[in-house]
Amino acid sequence: MTASIPPPSADFQRILIVRLSSMGDVVHTLPAAVMLREAFPHATIGWLIEERWAELLCTLPTPRSGAPSTQKPLADIVHTVNLKRWQASLFSTQTWERIAAGLSDLRAVRYQVAIDLQGAVRSSILARWSGAPIVYGAAHPRENIASLWYTRRVITERKHVVEQYCELTQAMIGHPCAIPGAVFPCDPVAEETVRNRLSERGIHEFVILNPGAGWGAKQWPAERYGEVARALAQTGLRSIINFGPGEEALAQAAKEASDGTAAALSFSISQLVALTRRARLFVGGDTGPMHLAAALHIPVVAIFGPTDAARNGPFGTRSIVLRKPSSPITLTRRSQPDRGMLEITADQVVASARKLMERARG
Repeated sequence: MTASIPPPSADFQRILIVRLSSMGDVVHTLPAAVMLREAFPHATIGWLIEERWAELLCTLPTPRSGAPSTQKPLADIVHTVNLKRWQASLFSTQTWERIAAGLSDLRAVRYQVAIDLQGAVRSSILARWSGAPIVYGAAHPRENIASLWYTRRVITERKHVVEQYCELTQAMIGHPCAIPGAVFPCDPVAEETVRNRLSERGIHEFVILNPGAGWGAKQWPAERYGEVARALAQTGLRSIINFGPGEEALAQAAKEASDGTAAALSFSISQLVALTRRARLFVGGDTGPMHLAAALHIPVVAIFGPTDAARNGPFGTRSIVLRKPSSPITLTRRSQPDRGMLEITADQVVASARKLMERARG
């Protein structure tokens, strides 16, 4: 079935969301999940996700199955997979035992409908393997062949990916709905940890700088983040350079360029949520932490290169997107710096940051 809005759905009682990765994409999916929770308040909602991103749905060590709570606000059941680990040991008996056990747990729920919000071959196959007789997906998914596994294909017309996911969800619900805000787990331990780490360093008003990105072409030079930190320090704002695994060198380069005005700190996902809630501003590229900041309504200066800001830019918050026309739109994971991004100066970023903060004060 292909339609923009199919006929009204049944009163589904067991619904599976499939969105495996990555951080930014899971964040983009949260409004659609809130929409489903509001439309089907008594339904059992499951979510199939990569283990490393499950903390976006459920704090640790909260049980993965049970009634929604502030620690697990959207999904009744969080199903996890470790596809990369499984692929690395595909000929291991233990790997196949884990796959079989996970699939058995998934099918045991007897989901009535699954909605694939990833649009990849692996996610569409897992949606069908869940045993759900109805599988919703985009008529033109990110990987075209994925649509072969959908029983109901939905034409999406909006530009931003958050809006597209909500269009898919509206089709399942059967009528248009307002796009709600994202909802995140609240982890009291992470909140306390972040509060203490900031207090120990005497940090109160601060900006988050995020020099890392998924691949090199999306990275603005780390040293320029240090220049931004120096300029913002003159306004009384400290900068926290956030970095994840493998980004230590980038963080160190930015910190050194800041002349001691910035602190380079690493956080767990729950801690990053707690930190971002406290920030005055976020500066970074097209990354998961940037989309997290936007979803938490933190003002964002977004530095874009080869990705489409109209589709993947900050959604739902005050923002300024800096992008040069010379940057091509491509998802090719090039390691070389994007020439257009290199044309964006630290002065332009600082001016945008000041403009956003003035608007916030106004």
